[in-house]
Amino acid sequence: MENILFTIFDIFNFGWVVFLWGFTLKNYSALPERIPVHFDMQGKADGFGGKIYAFLMPVLALGLYALFVYGLRHPEDTNFPVEITDQNMNAQFLIMKIGLRILFVILAVIFTNIQDYMFRYATDEKAKPRISFATIFLSVVLFTPALLFIAHLFK
Repeated sequence: MENILFTIFDIFNFGWVVFLWGFTLKNYSALPERIPVHFDMQGKADGFGGKIYAFLMPVLALGLYALFVYGLRHPEDTNFPVEITDQNMNAQFLIMKIGLRILFVILAVIFTNIQDYMFRYATDEKAKPRISFATIFLSVVLFTPALLFIAHLFK
């Protein structure tokens, strides 16, 4: 059952990467030559670049997906916050397998939100992100310590 759920999760995560690429390719031709590539915490663009930067988020998502898949297939090569012993190995590997998959979902949502906002802001400076940058920041900042705490519970 665990493997079936992980397979479904992996297909979902890969589908998110495909969606991000499709979204980018679909909207690329409508972008102006200069697009926002960086935003401050209030959501105001403070860096601009050529429209080739539209592919930054899909490339990052694909790279992270590949890195996470490698880590999931070779957990012994992954860095853990606790020492891996024969007693805790199965629990730690399970925590890592679940944690990386959830972390990728969080990052995929962030990348998609940023990509959508970047495209909408490129044509309308009054556009607002669908998910606030504070929420995005807090989701990552709170998830990571929670995962480390869980790993330490099962050391």
